[in-house]
Amino acid sequence: MAAGALAAVFAVALTACAPDPVAEQYLAGDGKGYISAKFTVIEIEPEDRGEPVAFAGVTENGDAFDSADIAGDVTVVNFWYAGCAPCRVEAGDLEEVWQKYSDDDVSFIGINIYDQPDTAKAFAEDYGITYPSLIDVDSGDAKLAFARATPINATPTTLVLDKQGRVAARIIGQLEGASVLSTLVKDVLEESA
Repeated sequence: MAAGALAAVFAVALTACAPDPVAEQYLAGDGKGYISAKFTVIEIEPEDRGEPVAFAGVTENGDAFDSADIAGDVTVVNFWYAGCAPCRVEAGDLEEVWQKYSDDDVSFIGINIYDQPDTAKAFAEDYGITYPSLIDVDSGDAKLAFARATPINATPTTLVLDKQGRVAARIIGQLEGASVLSTLVKDVLEESA
């Protein structure tokens, strides 16, 4: 009986040492992040918002992008990658909100944290995405720029920036339909500049 108990303790100890996939991703430094399982919306009151986030990069089509190019717009920033199942599910909702507000001083930009341009272009074609994405896998510069302002530790994460370029809202996890994001964009758009 004591031998059986000792074997059980040994098995538990070995299990505790089993590799953790998220820890392995971090240690490998491959930049994948992890997929968020919980949908959370955090709104930030104007007086509590930090400094504007300045970010830049190159899109999947090879075009240079700088946040200064969209200064004065409410901006939706979506952190994603093609292998992320929740990213695929929410793609249509993001595009729906983009189409709804594309004529209203609203900009959308994706930040692809894992893929190369051809993969990002194939994703956009497959899912009907018409707004650009920065390819951030090699440098991580765009993600780092936002990490100074708000935690970006889950994929997908969607941010709404106000007209000054400050983080006004953060959605962690897969969008649960277009209405929540649409309401956030509308509310920030209606704020006085």
